[in-house]
Amino acid sequence: MRAVTEGAQRRAAFSRAAPDVRRQALITAAETVLAREGVGGTSVRAICAEAGVSPGLLGHYFEGVDELIACAYEAVGQRIDAALEAALAAAPPTPRARLLAYLTASFAPPVLDPNLLAAWIGFWSLVKTKPRMAAIHAASYADFRARLEHLLADAGARDTRQAAIALTATVDGLWLELCLDPATFGPDEAARIIARALEAWLPKEA
Repeated sequence: MRAVTEGAQRRAAFSRAAPDVRRQALITAAETVLAREGVGGTSVRAICAEAGVSPGLLGHYFEGVDELIACAYEAVGQRIDAALEAALAAAPPTPRARLLAYLTASFAPPVLDPNLLAAWIGFWSLVKTKPRMAAIHAASYADFRARLEHLLADAGARDTRQAAIALTATVDGLWLELCLDPATFGPDEAARIIARALEAWLPKEA
């Protein structure tokens, strides 16, 4: 009797987990299709085919394809944040080393990824027309700059707000070029460039 009860509990647990698994599969599929097909080719049918589910299933988890794409944008942002925080955790404990590790994490996998760029371009293209996408974008960049400002302050920078804006734009530009044309310069050179840019905002070391 106990074995039957335990088996039933395992099946019940699986049933509870399955909706989350299917929801995540749709989010992952939306990112994949957006990267491969662009916004114009990202449809309910294409996403569900990529996820291996029937088109009607999407409506059980999302209000529509717009909500699904917004959730995919949030998921990508969370994945990038996790990579940046992992780089911080692995960095030497000095303020400058931590700051540089945070900035240069964008020049290494999983952030440095042409497929991520392809999806990101799709997300960016919707920021101006979809209010929720604009809100996600604004929150994501605000969080990055706030974290950067804190690290800059720890390293002795004074105008942390302008420094964070400038360095964010520099990282974005270098990341974009690295993904588009890695033959022009590599991650190591990008790291040296951002290190030189950073020095302009920090006090001279004794």
